[in-house]
Amino acid sequence: MPQKSWSKKDEKMYEHIKDSERDRGRPASRAGEVAARTVNKHRRIEGRTKSKRTSGTGNPNKPLGERTRDELYNLAQEHGLKGRSRMSKSELVSALGG
Repeated sequence: MPQKSWSKKDEKMYEHIKDSERDRGRPASRAGEVAARTVNKHRRIEGRTKSKRTSGTGNPNKPLGERTRDELYNLAQEHGLKGRSRMSKSELVSALGG
């Protein structure tokens, strides 16, 4: 699953993580997914991607107050909350019922 935009170092990291996951007993498809997500996370953190923000909604087991503003924004987007772009983290928590 290595991408065109990945460097040789990224590809090596992908293979290493995938092999480690396989050694732990994960199916090949899941091991590849975990490896790709990990490499892409490192690329995002290092600023080598277009988007530096996560596109997730956070751990569903975490209270809303412990999630990041970006995660709350994405959750509000899923719920179709109007005016979310102008809301602060505390306003998003309140609007989402937290």
